[in-house]
Amino acid sequence: MTRLALEGIACFRGGRLLFEGLNLSLKPGEGMLVTGANGVGKSSLLRIAAGLLAPAAGRVVRDGAVALSAETSALDEDQTLFAALAFWARLDGGDDEAVAMALAAIGLAQLAQVPVRLLSTGQRRRATLARVIASGAGIWLLDEPASGLDAASLNELAAAMAGHLAAGGVILAASHQPLGLEMREFGL
Repeated sequence: MTRLALEGIACFRGGRLLFEGLNLSLKPGEGMLVTGANGVGKSSLLRIAAGLLAPAAGRVVRDGAVALSAETSALDEDQTLFAALAFWARLDGGDDEAVAMALAAIGLAQLAQVPVRLLSTGQRRRATLARVIASGAGIWLLDEPASGLDAASLNELAAAMAGHLAAGGVILAASHQPLGLEMREFGL
């Protein structure tokens, strides 16, 4: 059973308290959109949920594998898009089929053999989302996933997110803009 819970979380960054006493819980099929002004700690919250940043207080409970879509793609610039994604998919226990399905889901199948360094900003964002999809992780943590996406790509993102939730996955997303999918909102 996939689940994510943050209990009594506090976050200090740069010598200041960003938030404290934060509680949220997501069970299979649930998504939450974290909103708030720049600098309030949305990205830090996702990093805490991923286990990349220790909370100043509280605890995180994760049942299921986690995939994080952050600002950078973490893809080898010199590899083709397919090869770069396949590297991560194999680390996550996936295979080439998972990569092909992820590329198709996010509308990048036609760019599979293009080197990552040649991708546009929007294509890089979609490639990062394809990495999350190919991971097979039950918990998706998405930091500004719609940034740089055109309307068609935003629709593909919403469809991929809806499919993940329908399959019992969990999504915690931080965004300044709507993601094309109804989710509970949590303001920081």
